[in-house]
Amino acid sequence: MTIAIDRDVRRTPVTTWESVCAVDELEPSWGEVALLKAQQIALFLLSPFEVYAVSHRDPHTEAHVMARGIVGSKGDRPTVASPLHKEVYDLATGECFSNPDFVLQTYRTRIVGGMIEVELS
Repeated sequence: MTIAIDRDVRRTPVTTWESVCAVDELEPSWGEVALLKAQQIALFLLSPFEVYAVSHRDPHTEAHVMARGIVGSKGDRPTVASPLHKEVYDLATGECFSNPDFVLQTYRTRIVGGMIEVELS
């Protein structure tokens, strides 16, 4: 005999905040890489209260180089340009301004007690 139970088992993904480093360990407008749960994350400090985290993997070439990208802005939107082919990405959304087929993965960040934390799911 087989009994089928119909359940709505939608689970919310579990997210955790991972501590990375102290804010004062990063240089403004310079990328650094952190390895968090086997993920390479590029961190960019734009001000003492503004930190962005994106995948270190370039969506175009799949090389892990984004922390070496050039930090800039497009209007009031902070950006990073890939060091290989110079595609420009919005640091907040991951949108590529030069080619909409490429999207850079972004991560939420926060500063707690002077430490930078990145949210991973």
